[in-house]
Amino acid sequence: MNEFLRGIVEQIAKLHSYIMKLNDQFETNFTDKQLHFLIIGILGMGLIFLIYPLFKWLAKRKHVMVITWIYVFTLVLVLTFAIEIGQGWTKTGVMEFGDIMFGVFGFIMFFVIFSCIRGIYHVIRKLIQNSKARKMKQEETQTYAGEGQEFPVMEAPVQDYVTQNSAISTSNSNSNSETNYVYYKEE
Repeated sequence: MNEFLRGIVEQIAKLHSYIMKLNDQFETNFTDKQLHFLIIGILGMGLIFLIYPLFKWLAKRKHVMVITWIYVFTLVLVLTFAIEIGQGWTKTGVMEFGDIMFGVFGFIMFFVIFSCIRGIYHVIRKLIQNSKARKMKQEETQTYAGEGQEFPVMEAPVQDYVTQNSAISTSNSNSNSETNYVYYKEE
């Protein structure tokens, strides 16, 4: 187990050195904190996109995003601590609690942006569904020619309904049966 953990820390240290080398080569001049913000934020969002479908399948759409966020937030905490411990152990960087805070903050900020986009998507989707439902409801209503009032059509055999409201009874001329239907007027 110790060799396994040492191997993981060494791989993380190599990746850290590689990213720092890229930062220096491209002269982006990101500070260590800014790199932690970006890398951990992007890594966290990558984990969201990997873990979310699995949890969605397992939980069958019951608050899956909350479960995913908690799980990934935990992984981000563990990873940021592991990175800092690895930096202190391998002397590839300075082990600081501030790096952990900036890394976690990066993930939270990327997640807030994702949540806003996801929220807008769900609002638009709900508006479209409501529009379709209103259209269907309008198609189901009929105007009573005599009074010009709209009322929903409720078809049922006459013998199944007893009402004190006024009703319009018609014969079903489109079928072979002699069943009468009652259309109730909403008041």
